[in-house]
Amino acid sequence: MAIVSRGFQGRRRSSDHRLPPGQYETRDFPVLSAGPTPRVDRDAWQFSVVTEAGERRSWSWRELMALPAERPVVDLHCVTKWSKFGTAWQGVSLDLLLADVETEAEYALVHSYGGYTTNLPLKDLLDGQAWIAYGYDGRDLTPEHGGPARLLVPHLYLWKSAKWVRGIELLVKDEPGFWESAGYHDYGDPWREQRYQGD
Repeated sequence: MAIVSRGFQGRRRSSDHRLPPGQYETRDFPVLSAGPTPRVDRDAWQFSVVTEAGERRSWSWRELMALPAERPVVDLHCVTKWSKFGTAWQGVSLDLLLADVETEAEYALVHSYGGYTTNLPLKDLLDGQAWIAYGYDGRDLTPEHGGPARLLVPHLYLWKSAKWVRGIELLVKDEPGFWESAGYHDYGDPWREQRYQGD
């Protein structure tokens, strides 16, 4: 006697294995921000990396544009439960920007124009996982989506991809950013539903 009926396929899988638990797919690109949208002139824009020893490397907009660009196509997952598949970006890999930086730091605190901050383990910015993105869908990145440039770390919830990025501070000890200080998860893995502290 058969234990399993003929034709039984087991539990039906999600129609799309790219969708983390608790998320739904959207085709538009919702705009969510913690405050007013900064308007940053490219001539005044600067991006800096500051080590735990206080050493600084900085790039102007022109210097950033002179670096080799990558065109990652990635899925985005917002803590508010929407996911957007196959988003096309243009930007500079953090691997390139951090290549000559000497550090013993294990953490990064990302700073934005407008005062926003977010924290990440430094390893999550390396090995082809993160970019300073200045283009989206074949066009310049609009201010509403973080232009002129934002951090893009697609394997974490989108609040970790700080808009209007202006710098990264490398730290030996982790320091919470804006949303993390308000109770959001320190790491923010969508596949583990790490939305809030304790998740």
